[in-house]
Amino acid sequence: MKREEQLNHTHAAILQAAREQFLAQGYQATSTREIAKEVGITQPALYHHFSDKEVIFLEVIKSVGEEVQAGILAVNDRLATADKPDPVEALAEVTEVLTAVHPRDVFTVIHSSFRFLKPENKRQLGMVFMQDYLGPLQKFFELGVVTLQPNLSAQDAASFYLTSLSPLFNTFHHVGPADVSQHDQTLTLIRLILFGIAVK
Repeated sequence: MKREEQLNHTHAAILQAAREQFLAQGYQATSTREIAKEVGITQPALYHHFSDKEVIFLEVIKSVGEEVQAGILAVNDRLATADKPDPVEALAEVTEVLTAVHPRDVFTVIHSSFRFLKPENKRQLGMVFMQDYLGPLQKFFELGVVTLQPNLSAQDAASFYLTSLSPLFNTFHHVGPADVSQHDQTLTLIRLILFGIAVK
């Protein structure tokens, strides 16, 4: 393998190992030493490709964000031409785009990293979050598939929805019976998000 091909291969392997660790453990619990070990290189060799952990984290979140954005926009496009889609099933479909990519709570993984990042990296991460997560979710709520409360903006609905997903990402704190499928647990949570816990 030529040197350039080897460098490209190692670069991609670092990002893949980092993606698995950052998404599963979060920013603070992931070390460049562990990423390098997973790839089978030394920590100094890793720094030949990336200047620091923050740069790797940003690259990972940008890549993941692009996948999330593409997935949600594809659902939105289909729903825009569908005949009377069910709001619970529609939002469950959007949710499953997120859970397919994120093994841990999206909001926690991204926002828990903020206190460890340099200001310029916080800004970049915030832009990725707005563009790739909240933006497509806001467009979903603008479709009218879900009838929002009066005076509730699609942007506020998107923010509330995203921060309400944590029960899907752990076994300790979940809703509904533990022995049902992931899809059924998702439907239970979506019904709670959309309709609340009380009857008027």
